[in-house]
Amino acid sequence: MPFKYLMSKSSKALQTLSSATESLILTWKEIAALFGLQPDIYKNPLHKPLLKPVTAILIGAGHRGNIYSDYALIRPDELNIVGVAEVHAVRNGLFARKHKIPSSKRFYAWEDVFKKEKFADAVIIATPDNVHIGPCIKALEKGYDVLLEKPIACTEEECRLILNTAKATGRIVGVCHVLRYSPYFRQLKHIIDSGTIGNIVSVQHLEPIEFVHMTHSYVRGNWRNSKITSPIILAKSCHDTDILRWLINEPAEQIQCFGNLTLFKAENAPAGSTERCTDGCAVESTCPFSALQIYYRDRKRLYVFDLPKDSRKTEKVILKKLKTTNYGRCVYRMDNDQPDHLTVNIQFGKNITAAFSMEAFTSYEGRCTRIMGTKGDIVGDMETYTITDFRTGKETTWSLKTDFHGGGDHRLMKDWVQAVGHQNPGILSSTIGVSVESHLMAFAAERSRWNKTIENVIV
Repeated sequence: MPFKYLMSKSSKALQTLSSATESLILTWKEIAALFGLQPDIYKNPLHKPLLKPVTAILIGAGHRGNIYSDYALIRPDELNIVGVAEVHAVRNGLFARKHKIPSSKRFYAWEDVFKKEKFADAVIIATPDNVHIGPCIKALEKGYDVLLEKPIACTEEECRLILNTAKATGRIVGVCHVLRYSPYFRQLKHIIDSGTIGNIVSVQHLEPIEFVHMTHSYVRGNWRNSKITSPIILAKSCHDTDILRWLINEPAEQIQCFGNLTLFKAENAPAGSTERCTDGCAVESTCPFSALQIYYRDRKRLYVFDLPKDSRKTEKVILKKLKTTNYGRCVYRMDNDQPDHLTVNIQFGKNITAAFSMEAFTSYEGRCTRIMGTKGDIVGDMETYTITDFRTGKETTWSLKTDFHGGGDHRLMKDWVQAVGHQNPGILSSTIGVSVESHLMAFAAERSRWNKTIENVIV
């Protein structure tokens, strides 16, 4: 993949440039050579050929579960999905047909998987947040290795139980911190570790959720209520607490959090609004959060509706869903309690500080990162970086186009399959212990938000 590279003409590498600042298209390999970095950001010397594909059972055949399991369709020599547990009959059937799973290995309740003798190497758990702890503990006790969608669990006690059970059973648990596998954060990690900008002093990190995503997932959707699932800083932003911990490479010591639910409350419902956007709401045509606009007119985020293959039926099904599910309800009349903005301050080891913001009211998605070092700084936004060298004043910029997980999903799967296939957890980017630490940061932040305190992070 080519990257855009900018440097002043005084650079020894670019002495032939004819103006003060010019642009060249270079590969990451060429960029890496300039800074003395590893040209292959995914090279893992522990990867070796597998004697046979790893076999796995999927528990939870929703959107994320299908993404992880699709790796088996791309690399059948590495992964074979041999069972599924999914309560939703349509999803269960679609998944079973896609992976050619016999009826004897199809289950509607996850508990039924473990009533059978162990019939796979591992289990992939992609159930709702509050249904992680049960199947994970059972899988470990039954002798399965596990890939666990984040968050690990909904409470600190449950996270520690999974960690302790993994240690006691000696099983491998990989957590889906997929951002560690995105090109953006991989390259950022390589640059920081190389010492190019000196020692890290502080980091500023922004997670813009984007207003439609916020209403879809955290106002109308499955993660709208922290008492039913988990706090948004865990459900959404444990990616970010993990990335900060990974980039800084020091333990978090203290944390402070501010934030609340500002807009999506009953007292803010406009005059003339109704329980559903389909009920003749007087302000539906001007509401930026209109379900009719988002799902029916713009056709966004329709994966939650399990649409029929016959596109002629799509319109009818969408309208029915908007009249019968939470996705058609007014955003001001839900049972949601998740904050729509958070600011988190973190003190890491070696006096490194980080400021993290999660914001619902943005028109864009994609993390934004500023890293301040003793020799230079980095500004990035998931698609573009600029490094500035303090001594020379030179700026180096390169960019890449990618999805918001940065293409990390299947790269994570490759590491996990290798770890299970060779029974070596060291192949994973993060051990279960480090993954739990990012969650403890989130729980401490939530305590701080409610108690208006500075909280210690105790691992």
